[in-house]
Amino acid sequence: MKASVVQVGIDVAKADLQVATSTFNLRYPNTPAGHRRLLAWLRSLGTVHVVLEATGGYERVLVGALHAEAITVSVVNPRQVRDLARAQGRLAKTDVIDARVLVDFAAVLATRPTVPPSPQQRRLSELVRSRAQLVASRAIQHNQLEHLVDPLARRCHVEILKAFDVRIQRLEKAIAELISAHPELAAKIQKLMQVQGIGAVTASLLLAEMPELGSLSKNEVAALAGLAPRNRDSGQFRGQRHIGGGRHAVRTGLWMPTLVAVQYNPILKALYLRLRAKGKPAKVALVACARKLLIHLNSLLKSTQLSSC
Repeated sequence: MKASVVQVGIDVAKADLQVATSTFNLRYPNTPAGHRRLLAWLRSLGTVHVVLEATGGYERVLVGALHAEAITVSVVNPRQVRDLARAQGRLAKTDVIDARVLVDFAAVLATRPTVPPSPQQRRLSELVRSRAQLVASRAIQHNQLEHLVDPLARRCHVEILKAFDVRIQRLEKAIAELISAHPELAAKIQKLMQVQGIGAVTASLLLAEMPELGSLSKNEVAALAGLAPRNRDSGQFRGQRHIGGGRHAVRTGLWMPTLVAVQYNPILKALYLRLRAKGKPAKVALVACARKLLIHLNSLLKSTQLSSC
């Protein structure tokens, strides 16, 4: 007889982990010692499936510990979980309620287990995200510099910008060394860069933020990046289609490459001009081109042959 799976919801906070099953409500500290106690308890339950929300990083160490113990874990979208809570009439929001809703979420929806990243994938993600954060902070300092008149204030900002440049270059060097040290990553980067508009920075970002690239269908990859238009129809009413959700870093990271591609990539340029000729706004046409570009990159990594877009 197949053993039943115990669904376990964990609401992750900076300090604590609120844990729930259909019959238990427990709390553990979000510390290494707390993780060890939680893992011991989970092992006592038999076969378990842990469901928790992406919480901006507080969940990463716990997810790594669960993977190390070969415990099935799914990291899910917080907005979807909250939508289920509203549908159940649970308008209040507490850690206990959130953990219990996660149990219901796993029971109602077939949540896909989160695949444990390889060590190089984990390091690539951290390096790429750190670079993106420094680039964003540098842009803020640069914008402030434009409005400064006082010589000392300007000099301080220039020094800060130089410090940012040094650290960004250090991260870019580390990313390049990591990729060159791992043939599989290097091969994927080279494939992606065969497409006009895709440089080393964008290719690295795609592999860091979307490690599933190359294993998804065209509909799945568009939805995962938040580039799939969503209908707004009811009866005879036909509303505007909008994109959103998904992995924001991938969507924004594709914007500049798409702008380049619609100028120099023959296929995407033709698509852009055709949509504009039909009266589509420029932004709508660019989103369609970004979606086609991502779908092509996904299919490119499925194949062992290089092709042009």
